[in-house]
Amino acid sequence: MTDHHATPPGPAQRKTDTLVPHSARIWNYWLGGKDNYPVDEQAGDAYSAVFPGIVTIARSSRAFLRRTITHLVEEAGIRQFLDVGTGLPTVDNTHEVAQRLDPGARIVYVDHDPMVLTHARALLTSTPEGATAYADADLADTDRILGLAARTLDLTRPTALILSNILGHVADHGRARAIVGRLMEGLPSGSYLAVNDGSRGTDADYEQAQDAYNETGAIPYFLRPVDEIAAFFDGLELLEPGVVSVQFWRPDPGSPAPQPIGEHGGLARKP
Repeated sequence: MTDHHATPPGPAQRKTDTLVPHSARIWNYWLGGKDNYPVDEQAGDAYSAVFPGIVTIARSSRAFLRRTITHLVEEAGIRQFLDVGTGLPTVDNTHEVAQRLDPGARIVYVDHDPMVLTHARALLTSTPEGATAYADADLADTDRILGLAARTLDLTRPTALILSNILGHVADHGRARAIVGRLMEGLPSGSYLAVNDGSRGTDADYEQAQDAYNETGAIPYFLRPVDEIAAFFDGLELLEPGVVSVQFWRPDPGSPAPQPIGEHGGLARKP
């Protein structure tokens, strides 16, 4: 039975601020989407003028998401996904990839931006056999996230936690690790964690562009050294090839030769 519903009113009683650029809308702009405002286009253009490679990073991030979900469904037998930091719908969203492979897959998307939630509820529709639900919660409110997710997912069964380009919004690394740890504590043995985030140490132009963006008044996003991204997987069984620049994570056969970019990620299993 289709389970396509919204959660009760929560933090998203806020209004969308169209005067301040927002990372989800800028990301949508870089991917060629239309769900953004002039302020987002201006911020995106200013960013790409300094670092044109941001479009490659955005598309490589989305491709990494597709490949990890494909592995989770086809190889790991996962049928439940908790995607925190949904962002605006583009192509190959989590439920689309999972339900193409198994129509019965169940997905909960979590975000706290009202524009994101409005578009998600309208566009991210489930197959009749599966379920797609939307939780209005802040990343740091882990108890609320797990509580709302449990309305659609059976959290006694293995579940994949997806954190794609969201942990960079948490400035303090220790706090970010605590958030990941609390969410994984709420999932049983056999669950998985997929993380990918912007990284330092690969491209100085990327770092300069991101540092400049963080000074615009938009919600900042902090690039992390690769070892800090790897630390999110502490205590878990990291799958090969480990935490790598995302183009190197199990590239599709016949795809162009991968290149190192400032976006690292990995996939790990909870023992």
